[in-house]
Formats: sequence, C-alpha cells, structure tokens
Amino acid sequence: MNYEKAVEAAEFIRSKYSQEIKVAVVLGSGLGAFADEAKNAVVIPYEEIPHFSSSTVEGHAGRLVLGEVEGISVAVQQGRFHYYEGYEIAQVVFPVRAFGVLGVKNLILTNAAGSVNTDFAQGSLMLIRDHINLTGVNPLRGINDERFGARFPDMTEVYALDYQEIVISEAKKMAQEKAARKEAESGQKQSINYFLRRGVYCGLIGPNYETPAEVRMLRQLGADALGMSTVAEAITARHVGMKVIGISCITNMAAGISDDVIHHEEVMETGAKVAETFKELLRRVIAKLD
Repeated sequence: MNYEKAVEAAEFIRSKYSQEIKVAVVLGSGLGAFADEAKNAVVIPYEEIPHFSSSTVEGHAGRLVLGEVEGISVAVQQGRFHYYEGYEIAQVVFPVRAFGVLGVKNLILTNAAGSVNTDFAQGSLMLIRDHINLTGVNPLRGINDERFGARFPDMTEVYALDYQEIVISEAKKMAQEKAARKEAESGQKQSINYFLRRGVYCGLIGPNYETPAEVRMLRQLGADALGMSTVAEAITARHVGMKVIGISCITNMAAGISDDVIHHEEVMETGAKVAETFKELLRRVIAKLD
C-alpha cells in the first residue's frame, strides 16, 4: 500500500476533523464500546475512507470515531481488519500508515486474547510488554518507502517502556480507589484486586483457535496470551515512528488450559463484562499521553 494512498486517506480524515490527533486507538473484539467515550465525535464508516477495508467480524463495527477523550483529540478505530479475513497484510495495517501521515505519535492497540498463563484470570487485562510474531507475515516485506520509515527499524522496544509505567500506575490507582470505596461503604477492610497483568503476546493467523499441543508449545516459547491481531500493527507503528501501548483483554483460557470449549460469543461476553474497567483505564492513560 503506497505512500500516496496513505496521504489520500489522511487528507480525507483531516477534511472531516481538523483537530491535530494526539492518540490513535484500535479496539479489539468486544471492546468497541470505548468509542462512545469520544466527545464532539465525528463518525466515519470505513467504506467512506479512501483505501480503507471493511471489517467483517462480529464485534468490529467498522467505523472511525474522531473526537476528544479527557480533552485529548483521538482517532478511534471501532474494529480492525484481520489477515484471516482474506486481506493482504498491507491492507490490515493501512490505517496505521494513514495515522502516521496524519502526524499521530501515540498508538494504543487493544485486543481480545486467550491466556496460556494460568496466573491470568478470565476478565483480567494484560499489558503487552513484548510480542512474538508467528503469523508468518511481516507488513514491512517488499520495497521500502523511506517516507514511511527506515528499511530496518529496531524492535528492541516495540511497546514503549515509559508508557507501560503509565498504564501500570493508573491501573494500580484504579484498584486502590475501588477498594477504598468498598471499604468506606461496608466499613470492612477490602483486599485490592490488581486486575492488570504484564506479559508477552503471541500473534497467530487464525481464524481457528489453537490446539492444546500448539498451546503447550507456545507456552514453552514464552507466550502469556495468544491472539490474531496487533503484531503487524505494532511493527508498522514502530516503522512510522509511533510510540505504542498494547493491552489485551483476557477473554478465555487457551485450549487445554481448561476443559471449556472456546467460542466467539464468550469473547464478546467477557469484553462486555470488563467494559467499564477497560474504558476507565484507557481514559486515564490517554489523559497522561499529551
């Protein structure tokens, strides 16, 4: 997907929303409700944006929402495109390239993920500290356009360490404040539920869920959670010079970790259950990124 097409998409977005966008957010399966947090919102269906693709998966509304969260101008992808839907990898990461042309410096990537770490409970959130790319594809393959970024971008720190500290700090504050409120209401000492974990995300092609044997292998490789997105977008974001935050919603335990059968409805249900916590965390983090 060439630079001129990214410019065309960026100019179209700018024609609809003239504010300088500080943060872009990509919302994963079951997490789309966060887009409703944007004030003075301009909503654009993907079909109207030049060279954007269409999302075909349940839980991905397929809209770009432009507005303000905590006074910060944001672009929120309410749903993404997946490689398993049949798109080329260049199409999957095209919105990130358009955001880069728009001058967006900060990107928050979210997803629904299955946990291979038995310490991560269903419904918790995982801050991505690093990833493993097992999708078999790379969005930087092919001729490099230096206007996007360098031929060989460094991936030592895909997910910005200073931003990880912001997420951790805000999550701790949320947990402590919730415990304090419950204690004030009940008059009894409350334990603090630190709902945020930190781990390694492994990107796979999908759309089928992994087999128990594959899950055992991936656990040995150091993965904490598995999903079908995020990795290519993160690589592209680093290529164009963005700082990245990655957050996974642990919607299920991976195959073989529990005896439960995995289904997409479970992903959607868990996303809905953690929606308020997820939205509050994103609001707090975005306020710190200006």
